[in-house]
Parts: sequence; C-alpha cells; structure tokens
Amino acid sequence: MTLGQTLCGVSGILVTPFDDKGVLAPPRLVPIIDRAVGAGVDILTVNGNTGEFYGLTTSEAVCMVQSVCDLVDGRIPVVAGVGRALPDAIALARASVVAGADALMIHQPPDPFVAPRGVRDYIHAIRDAAGDVPLILYLRNDGIGLDAISQICAIEGVIGVKWATPNPMMLKRAIAAAPDHIIWVGGLAEVWAPSFYAVGARGFTSGLINVWPAHSVAINRALEAGDFDHARALIVRMQVFEDIRADEQGGANVSGVKTALAMLGNDCGAARPPAAWPLTDDQHTLLKHFMIENELIS
Repeated sequence: MTLGQTLCGVSGILVTPFDDKGVLAPPRLVPIIDRAVGAGVDILTVNGNTGEFYGLTTSEAVCMVQSVCDLVDGRIPVVAGVGRALPDAIALARASVVAGADALMIHQPPDPFVAPRGVRDYIHAIRDAAGDVPLILYLRNDGIGLDAISQICAIEGVIGVKWATPNPMMLKRAIAAAPDHIIWVGGLAEVWAPSFYAVGARGFTSGLINVWPAHSVAINRALEAGDFDHARALIVRMQVFEDIRADEQGGANVSGVKTALAMLGNDCGAARPPAAWPLTDDQHTLLKHFMIENELIS
C-alpha cells in the first residue's frame, strides 16, 4: 500500500506518555501502538496535537519521533509532526527524517502575525530540510485564503492536507483550486468525517485510536463503502467521547484520551498545562459511562 493510500484511511494521532514525574515514558505506547496496528489503523502520527506537540520541548519531540519509529518498526507508516519557530521546525524535520519517518506533517504556524506569503516561505524552508520526504500540511485556519492554500499545496513535496477547519464548503473550493495530486484528509476526527467525505476528502485523523481503534477503522470502512447511515450510527456511539474532548474550548482534548487510557490500565500520565487536567467529576463520570456502555471496561 502506498503512502497516499494509507492517508485515505485512519490517521491515528498518538498521545505522548509521561511518567508520574512528568518525564517522557515512550515504552507506555507499546500496547497503544500494537492495538492500533492490530485493528487496522493505516498510519500513525507522532508529535500531533493529541500528542501535546506544543507542550513538548524540541528535544522531547525528537525523542518521541525516534521512539515511535522504533516501536512501530515499519509495520505501518509513521508521520512526524514538525513546527513552531522555524529553526526548531527545521531541526525536528531533520531529526525525524533520520529517525525514519515516512512523511512530515507541518503544523500551521501559531504566530499571531502570519502572512500568507510567510507561510509559503516557512513550508519551503522545511521542505529544503526534509529532502525527498513527503510533506503533509496541517491546516487549522483557512483564513489565509484560497489563493494561499492552493499555492502552498503546489509546493514541491507536498502530497496532502489535513483539513482541520469546520468549513466543508471552503474545503470543496480548496480541492477544486489545488493540484489534483493532493490528498485531502479530514482533520477533525470521526465526527466531521462524513461532511468532509461528502465534498471530496478521504480518511480522517483520530485520537480515539489510542483507546478504541477498531471503532475508528469501522467508521472509515463504512464511509469508503458509501454507507453513510452506518457511519453516522457508529459515530453516534462515540459522540460522548468527542464531546468531552471538546469541553473547555478544546482544553479537555488530550485529557479525555489520557483519562480513558488510565481506565484501560494503560496510564500515560497527566496532560500538561495549559490543558484541562484532571477532568472534572462530571466529565469523568460521563467518560466512565461511555467506556462501560461500549464494553471497553467492565
């Protein structure tokens, strides 16, 4: 299966595990990775947002990509997130290539003063550092405009876009304006996948894969088969999980996943501030009910 084909499936976004002192603990990913690969997840991403990318130092992010590439051991492709200040993004890109990442996912610059042409320069610089390794753009703000989106998609080496803005009609326009070879991946997890599929995206990112990968794979297979009714029914079953993660302006995103993992006996430590940690009593009760109702715990 080609990298492009795997992008059209489930892109699992791995958590970053810490020990009880807040120190990286990559071996705690072993059961998560094994469970995801065994369930048929197509591709895994390290240093994504569910991996607390912006809460890691660059050296920690380097350690994570090295560890994940070793733990996956070629069973499925690994995408490595890069970003933040350009020198850090370049250093992490180079380290990710050496570690064996199959592609780089470029986080959209979070700088409050972002110029569309500056984004192009940013991606060009990372491309030069990445060499021949394919690039995937992570688009969380379509405010840079359609022209800029089509131009960054045309940069040599860019093969895909993870679309993470809740604007399917803008996505449709971007697909029409961009080069035909670009693979458009739904970047807002399972809940938005049917809407994005309807306008031409394929595949989706998922934090649920850390906890319940078989369910994510089932949703994708239903969408690929054109069975939107079944896909929506499956999404309804996991809606509570995503609702909890969306709480507190999205601040419970990682916290929800890590709490669910702890319930499974796969403790990956706390979510670092500024995430909302721990979950509130109400959130914890809802999550535990979800886990029991779906027979993930007893």
